[in-house]
Amino acid sequence: MFLTVDNNAVFAVTGGKDFDATRPTVIFIHGAGMDHTCWQLQSRWFAWHGWSVLAIDLPGHGRSEGNPLPNVSDMATWVGRLMDAAGLKTATLVGHSMGAIIAMETAAALPDRIDGLALLGITPAMRVHPILLDAARDDPDEAYRMMTAWSHGEAAKIGRNQVPGIWMTGNALALFARNRPGVLFNDMSACNTWNTGPKTAGGISCPTQIIIARQDMMTPAKKGRELAGMIAGSHLTVLENCGHMMMAEAPDAVLDALIEGLGAA
Repeated sequence: MFLTVDNNAVFAVTGGKDFDATRPTVIFIHGAGMDHTCWQLQSRWFAWHGWSVLAIDLPGHGRSEGNPLPNVSDMATWVGRLMDAAGLKTATLVGHSMGAIIAMETAAALPDRIDGLALLGITPAMRVHPILLDAARDDPDEAYRMMTAWSHGEAAKIGRNQVPGIWMTGNALALFARNRPGVLFNDMSACNTWNTGPKTAGGISCPTQIIIARQDMMTPAKKGRELAGMIAGSHLTVLENCGHMMMAEAPDAVLDALIEGLGAA
């Protein structure tokens, strides 16, 4: 479906069910250089188990119009306007990587409107290696290759997908290649300059689940644990044998963790 936010069309997948703003709603927010397709399994499960779902494309990503927003604060306030456009008083937010820090900042900015959080692949600071940041600006294809290598665990690099015939690293490269010029550098810059993590985490009051991966080289599990310790009452799940691209590498484990953490069973 399409929503209109800031006079731009915003695309969202509803998980195969008609969207109903009167039901409990979960909004899935993708990471840097990605789009709604990273949430295929998780969004469909929630849509078919009593929830309304919006797996969105952020501005300038996927099928959404507009320019990518330059910083995480702007992205967070944009989520509030998206909720207005969808007729939502409240929602639960699920975010991965850049999407996770957007979700956290949204909960801090709009505490009365966020019912709960699930934050995947997140750390108190999301610094980007200078070599990757330069590549995102000057040679995006090289940046995509670097991200693909760094964001997958060992098993993903030798074809051990749960679905026969699915090539995880190849799929990641194809997804990144769909980016419009400048989008990846915008996203990486927004992550790199985000500096309010500990302060924001300390002010979160809604139920929060943090999901980290043991083999994550982009947002290391050790740092994810630190963030969990900053959010009062948060629940931590550690996934084994996968890296940063956990929704593709361990889709069932991610779904199980979300079901448990969001009380959706």
